[in-house]
Amino acid sequence: MKTSDFYFDLPPELIAQTPLERRDGSRLLALDKATGETRHLHFYDLPSLLAPGDCLVLNDSRVLPARLIGRRAGGGACEVLLLIDRGDKVWECLVRPGRKLRPGAKVTFGDGALSAEVVGEGADGNRLVRFDYDGIFLETLERLGKMPLPPYIKAELEDAERYQTVYSKVTGSAAAPTAGLHFTRPLLERIQAMGVRVCYVTLHVGLGTFRPVKAENLDEHEMHSEYCVIPQETADAVNETRRTGGRVICVGTTSCRTIESWAAEDGTLKASAGWTNIFIYPGYRFKALDALITNFHLPESTLIMLVSALAGREHVLAAYEEAVREGYRFFSFGDAMFIADGAAAPPV
Repeated sequence: MKTSDFYFDLPPELIAQTPLERRDGSRLLALDKATGETRHLHFYDLPSLLAPGDCLVLNDSRVLPARLIGRRAGGGACEVLLLIDRGDKVWECLVRPGRKLRPGAKVTFGDGALSAEVVGEGADGNRLVRFDYDGIFLETLERLGKMPLPPYIKAELEDAERYQTVYSKVTGSAAAPTAGLHFTRPLLERIQAMGVRVCYVTLHVGLGTFRPVKAENLDEHEMHSEYCVIPQETADAVNETRRTGGRVICVGTTSCRTIESWAAEDGTLKASAGWTNIFIYPGYRFKALDALITNFHLPESTLIMLVSALAGREHVLAAYEEAVREGYRFFSFGDAMFIADGAAAPPV
């Protein structure tokens, strides 16, 4: 298949710039992955699509306030975006302006409590930056850093917590696992009260999520790597769900990629941790996942390719065209989809 097979026309005004006031007030398009039929709901209707014995798998990664605005020695403004912790106070970073931040360049941030030096070059034009600070680095970032919003969001975010899920716990992502932004604590409590298991994995989202696919042939695309963890209790919950006939429903492509990276051929899981560069596109056979909750993704992105592997390219593109006609909100702060067998059927 070719990258251009996953193009669709999206009016720019449908790209959501700010989150809705009510997290679970977003719209929810239910897509039957077998037939392509659709139904229009709201996210607070999600319990009507679930059944006792199902299992929701959520990504509890928390976004690092990783965007730092500073000044170079000599006075010029600059921006440093933390990507990967390389240890010993060194981070792989995306920097601007890159031509001014070569090895040896020094930078200060905020009130001078944080300073840094570029000590090397990484892949794709990134820089290795060593930070100098007193105390706990994360506390310094919480004070000086900004949320690294995707490049298609131009509006300022008034409340940084709206780019975090309500269950975020393990700090380390460069972007939010956005399918989870729709959940509220009361909604999760309702879901658990009806007999649905709720469990967590951790995948720290990298900026590769937003990088375009440059290869025209999909089998030539090299996927970025991201670190993920499956706790023992999550492996047990997924295995028990499969054993008793329930559905394993991943919340977001990050949760999907995590469990599919480590699932055995029979779909069972063990506690696992490590880096994954799994690339899921049509032709892939899912081992553990039965259904998916996800946002609407960029044209020609690896994320729409993953969704198409689950529901079929034709069904997905037709659903996207319908969402455009109906004025759905797209991307990180946009609306959501529920993709499963029979998802579009009204409740009995």
